[in-house]
Amino acid sequence: MWRDWRLFVPKTITVLRQGYGVGDFRSDLLAGLTVAIVALPLSMALAIASGAAPERGLITAIVAGCLISLLGGSRFQVGGPTGAFVVVVYGVIAKHGYDGLLIASVIAGAVLVAAGLLRIGALIKYIPDPVTTGFTTGIATIIFASQLKDIFGLTTAHVPADFIPKMAALWASRGSLSAPTLALASACFAAILLLRRYAPKVPGFLIITIVAAGAVYLLALPVETIGSRFGGVASTLPAPSFGFWSWAKAHEVLPSAFTIALLAGVESLLSAVVADQMTGRRHRSNMELVAQGLANIASAAFGGLPATGAIARTATNIRAGARSPIAGVAHAGFLLIFMLALGPLMKFVPLAALAAILVIVAMNMAELQRFGVLLRTSNGDRAVLLLTFGLTVLVDLTVAIEVGMVLAAFVFMHRMANLTSAVDGEAIVADDEDDIAGGDRPAYQPNAGLAADVGVITFSGPLFFGSVSTIKDTFDQIGAHKRAFILRFEGVPLIDPTGAYTLTRFLEGVLRKGATVVICGARPTVAAALPANLKTIGSGGLFFTPSFDRARAIVQGDPMPTSAAGTTEGATAP
Repeated sequence: MWRDWRLFVPKTITVLRQGYGVGDFRSDLLAGLTVAIVALPLSMALAIASGAAPERGLITAIVAGCLISLLGGSRFQVGGPTGAFVVVVYGVIAKHGYDGLLIASVIAGAVLVAAGLLRIGALIKYIPDPVTTGFTTGIATIIFASQLKDIFGLTTAHVPADFIPKMAALWASRGSLSAPTLALASACFAAILLLRRYAPKVPGFLIITIVAAGAVYLLALPVETIGSRFGGVASTLPAPSFGFWSWAKAHEVLPSAFTIALLAGVESLLSAVVADQMTGRRHRSNMELVAQGLANIASAAFGGLPATGAIARTATNIRAGARSPIAGVAHAGFLLIFMLALGPLMKFVPLAALAAILVIVAMNMAELQRFGVLLRTSNGDRAVLLLTFGLTVLVDLTVAIEVGMVLAAFVFMHRMANLTSAVDGEAIVADDEDDIAGGDRPAYQPNAGLAADVGVITFSGPLFFGSVSTIKDTFDQIGAHKRAFILRFEGVPLIDPTGAYTLTRFLEGVLRKGATVVICGARPTVAAALPANLKTIGSGGLFFTPSFDRARAIVQGDPMPTSAAGTTEGATAP
């Protein structure tokens, strides 16, 4: 593993080695300030939506954001709290308290560090699109639902965490709707959309937050603010501590910790890929996972939330002219300055304005266009998408990911099995149960060009446990009454132990009856999987040869030179 130690060198070190000048530093400072302006209101809004105090979001963006940029494997990654964590964090806090969330974050960080050191970063890309789109859209739906209370200014003693009970509780409190709160939220929402449409370079989130806070203060609007609910925002960074750790609670939050680790890993690497596409650079995925893990552990030590790479803030960083990870570090530094200097003023920020910001975040997360595209694809992808979405909204994100991945795996295996075919002569064996049940399976025909007592079977596609029925159907149709068999493996990219075992059982049967078997065209990796599963039985022989012509010569009994070991030259026997 450590032979490729360069994979674990932070991009910051790489940039400094390549040369870093005053001009680069100036560009990074400007980019960091731009991203900090975007992250300031967003971090507080995400913390409130997660059921935590607003300063928790700022602490996360400062501590984790600094370490993700400083130690990460991407030049432009900006980290902090993101919308993907809102559902998980809210559920953990509701069930296990804030200490439970901190413990889950530490475990998740350790899992991410281990995943990076074990070089698992490249494997996360195998999570299928219907699963990621399903749970992302589900999370967006839950975020939107969680903001309805602050959008309408509803008064209710307790809002359940589960979606359906939440909606029922909000509907039951509809009589407490606050017209000023709804008007302010609607105005903020419309203003953000207008700024995005006509002034996309303007930091709409921050401007709307400042204007809304000013309106509440000057006009004395009767709406709920950060100050009225939380008493204000702390203007100091707490000292790090792991005094919250409890082994008993660590066992309880373990499933949530793995969910946090998975979300952090997936979103951070997706963000790094987006940055690569925008800049033409290449990130180091495993170093990125290690940095994400260390950042989450540090964030928990300071009392922050789980963190990951933020796609929108990373893209903003690049568009603002960032040249190195120093821009992400600068973003964290500016946020710290804002927290220390502006903390007392943040109590005037209305929750309706932050709710409008989170509705925009939910709209961006929902990927409705991609959701619609997947709905028009195959039945399997549609089922994975809808099941993952439904379970995310109605049950639990952890369950949604687990079930979605399992169903996606079954869909994939079914497709691979249907790609597998076995042709005997001119007859193709059906690989679908409906075809077999319908009685359409073709009858056996002798292989053209060879004697009738020679069977030629051509395999195509992966021979794995999902395609075993195809292999068995072919062998059952042919039987073991041939003098010789040629098994063509040119079109087989891989064979797993189950496929090899099924093939072994057939070969043992025909070899026991004295038949000659020649396997031709097998790739080295496929051929290597076969001898360990085969036995030379009876008076026949098993041979491996690279070409079909050589296999034809063997079964026709053409004279060929033999090696000292007694096997036919150009072929091998196990």
